[in-house]
Amino acid sequence: MPNSKNNIRPASRVEAIEEYYFARKLREVAALNAAGADIVSMAIGGPDRMPHASVIEVLTTEAAKPNAHSYQPGGGIPELRKGWAKFYKKWYGVEVEPATELMPLIGSKEGIMHISMALLNPGDGVLVPNPGYPTYTSASKLAMARIYPYDLKAENDWEPDFEALEKLPLDKIKLMWVNYPHMPTGTPASHELLEKIVDFGRRHNIVIAHDNPYSFILNDHPMSIMGIPGAKDIAIELNSMSKSHNMAGWRMAVVVSNPEFISWVVKVKTNVDSGQFRPMMVAAARGLDLEQDWIDEVNAEYRERRKICEEIMTALGCTFDPRQRGLFLWGRIPDNEESGEALSERILKDARVFIAPGFIFGSNGERYIRLSLCATQPNLQEALRRIKAMVNG
Repeated sequence: MPNSKNNIRPASRVEAIEEYYFARKLREVAALNAAGADIVSMAIGGPDRMPHASVIEVLTTEAAKPNAHSYQPGGGIPELRKGWAKFYKKWYGVEVEPATELMPLIGSKEGIMHISMALLNPGDGVLVPNPGYPTYTSASKLAMARIYPYDLKAENDWEPDFEALEKLPLDKIKLMWVNYPHMPTGTPASHELLEKIVDFGRRHNIVIAHDNPYSFILNDHPMSIMGIPGAKDIAIELNSMSKSHNMAGWRMAVVVSNPEFISWVVKVKTNVDSGQFRPMMVAAARGLDLEQDWIDEVNAEYRERRKICEEIMTALGCTFDPRQRGLFLWGRIPDNEESGEALSERILKDARVFIAPGFIFGSNGERYIRLSLCATQPNLQEALRRIKAMVNG
């Protein structure tokens, strides 16, 4: 509605989107906590543990240096760019030229918007997974693109139905968002699946944007779409230190692609921000150089948390695929439940536990809920106790 004192309206792109679900819901949870509710949150994928001690040490040492606090290169310092290139070679076996084939980002969520702005004209078509990360949809709307949702369903192992995709008006579609290991369903990447996705993009001249922040969480075989022959010609990949390195608040991510695609993203990014804090970039480069023992330590904790989350799903009568990877557990609600949203609201009210309803990720998630592993084991045990008490009445 217009302001009561004038007839000014926001841009149509703003009217096309809503406030992010978790931003709104977290205010509600905060109000409940202020009233003494003591909510256990299992909804957000924000790692709660510390980064590696050496990363913190580098950060504090660098922050004390006199040259640390001025503007930095918008494309990141050479140490960080080389760190990402080395990371891709070490873990994915992918050669990336640090000067031209990658761009450090202030978080991959920022990168989703930058890619959308760099590639999409108003009216261009975008393939968005249902269910999928809501930001793919909101960024596409902000770019004034036309959204073509594509179904991911349990009966197809949450993978795209390529026969159905071929029936879409592909000449109108410029960009396709994919994400494996998939959020929210936890479906792992496979070489065969990534090959099919790259082939689809190449045949139809559709840019494939692969969002890849979960490849190291409870996953023994991290993969990059850039490891598929020919992918660099048509694909863009986002990666992040938020989940794998416990650095969500640092906003350290990267976009990897061919030099032309990267140059387009650079044009958008350098007109939006003025670079990152140098000590954080130097510390991030240190984090990118960590060895397998760090990954093992992170996953040892998540493995124990996952066991408790599986108990919670079972207590609620939900079913789930134990092959899931990543930072969440995705479960189908019992047939006698009205919806995932209704169940999550009842759990919040009666058990004082905050979980994510699946509908926020798309209509194919309406009969699902999602549990985050980003809560301490004692808090997860308390959530399990409360939910069992709720179920047993």
